[in-house]
Amino acid sequence: TDVRSSATVARVSQANAGLIRRDVGRLDAAHATLRRLSAAELCDICRRAGELFMKAALPVGEGESQTPQQYIEALSATSGLPYALCGRNMAKINTVLAEMATILGGLTRGLDLEAIDTGHAQHHGIPVSFYPTTQTLGIVLPSNSPGVNSIWLPTVALKIPVVVKPGREEPWTPYRVIQALITAGCPSEAFSFYPTDHEGADTIMATSGRAIIFGDDATCARFANDPTVQAHGTGRSKILVGPDMIDRWPEWMDVLFHSVVDNGGRSCINASCIMVPAHANLIADALAKKLAQVKTRSLEDEGALLAGFANPKFAQFIDDAIEHGLAADGAEDVSARYRVGPRKVRCDGCDYLLPTVVCCSNFEHPLANTEFLFPFCSVLELPADQFLGKIGPSLVVTAITDDAQMIDQLMCCPLIDRLNVGPIPTSHVEWSQPHEGNLFDFLYKRRAIQLHRKSCGAGERVSR
Repeated sequence: TDVRSSATVARVSQANAGLIRRDVGRLDAAHATLRRLSAAELCDICRRAGELFMKAALPVGEGESQTPQQYIEALSATSGLPYALCGRNMAKINTVLAEMATILGGLTRGLDLEAIDTGHAQHHGIPVSFYPTTQTLGIVLPSNSPGVNSIWLPTVALKIPVVVKPGREEPWTPYRVIQALITAGCPSEAFSFYPTDHEGADTIMATSGRAIIFGDDATCARFANDPTVQAHGTGRSKILVGPDMIDRWPEWMDVLFHSVVDNGGRSCINASCIMVPAHANLIADALAKKLAQVKTRSLEDEGALLAGFANPKFAQFIDDAIEHGLAADGAEDVSARYRVGPRKVRCDGCDYLLPTVVCCSNFEHPLANTEFLFPFCSVLELPADQFLGKIGPSLVVTAITDDAQMIDQLMCCPLIDRLNVGPIPTSHVEWSQPHEGNLFDFLYKRRAIQLHRKSCGAGERVSR
C-alpha cells in the first residue's frame, strides 16, 4: 500500500514453505545451466542488464510491464523513499551491473576468471583451483534501501543461482533486476523469487547451501556461528579524527554531513558515531546546524534527502527510544537547538524523523553507539589512544589522520570491515572493494591442485 494514502499499489501473492522446499530441491539443473556460460559472457549480460534496468520497460506481474519512472513511483509509494533517492539507488545498481568485471576482480583479488569457468587457473605463476561451496544462494532482503540488492548481484556472474525473498515493502527492485538479467540473456532458471512469510524465509535459509540475511542485532546473533550464513546487520559505522587533524575540524564538515545524511541515513554505511579527541561540543553544534537545513519535502521533490517511514509505528518507536536515552545522564540532543517543534513530523502524508545529533559524555551511554534508520549520529570526546578499545565491530571506519602509528593500528584492527584513510565519507563506496564480507570467498573455496601437463595438453607434471 501507499505510505501516504494506504491505497493499494500492488497485490503480491505469497509462496508457502512447502512450495519453496519443493523448488529448491530442483535447482541443481539451474546451476548446471549457468555453468555453461563463461564468466566473461555473464559479465557482458550484467552490463546489458544494467542498461535495461535503467532505461527499459520490463515485465512486472502477469502480462504487465513497468517503465523506469513507474518503477520509481511504485518504489517510493510503498517504501517512503523519495524519488531522488530512488533514482540514486537505481544508478548504484546500474553501476554494479556495468562494472561487474571490475567487481569480480576485487572480490577474487585479480584472479583470472578462467578459474570460475574451468575450476583452475594460473595466478602469479602458481596453479590455483576453486570449487563452489553451494548450488544456490538464498537471500532474505530488507525494505530499507534498494541499494542492498547490489550486494548479491555478483552471485550471478559467479554462476550460483539465487533464491530471493524480497522485503515486504520493497518487492520492486529485486524483481526488476531479475527481469533485466533475464531480458539481457541470463537463463531464467537462475532465479527464484518468493514473497513469503517468516516460515518461508526460514525455509530459504535452511534449504540453501549458502544464505544472506539482513536484520537487527538479534538476527545477526542467531547466525553468528553459522559459516553458511552471511548476516548483514547494523553497521555502526564511525568517523575517527586524529589529534593531528582535530584543530582543522571545520574542513571536514562536508565529510561528516554526507556520512550521516546520504541515502536518507538508511544505510549501514552511514556514520552513526563520530569520535574526536577534542572540540566535541563545537563539532556536534556545527553538524547539527548544517543538518537542520535538511527539511522534509514531498516524495516527488527532487531536493528531498529524507525518507518517510512505511510503518508509522516504527518511527514512533525510534523517537521514543531516543527520548528514553536522552533521559539518562550524559547526553544532549544538540539538534534541538535548531529544531522547531518535535523530532517526529508529518509531511505530505508521511511520518519522518528529522536529523538528530547527540553529544555524549562517554561511550557507555545508550545513544553513543546506536544506529537508527534515519540521519542520527552521536559525537563523543575521548583520548585517541582509547579509540580502538571502544569502537567495537564497525562496518566502515573513516579515519581522518596522517598519523602513521594510528593508521597502522587501524590497519591491524580486526573490528573494522572497511577502512577509509583520509576525509572520505563512510557512505562512499568503491565497488572494486567488497562491501561487507567477500562474496567470492563465501561462495567458493580454494582446493590444493596438482596438474599433469599431459592431462592439460602439455606432457610434463607440475605440482603445487
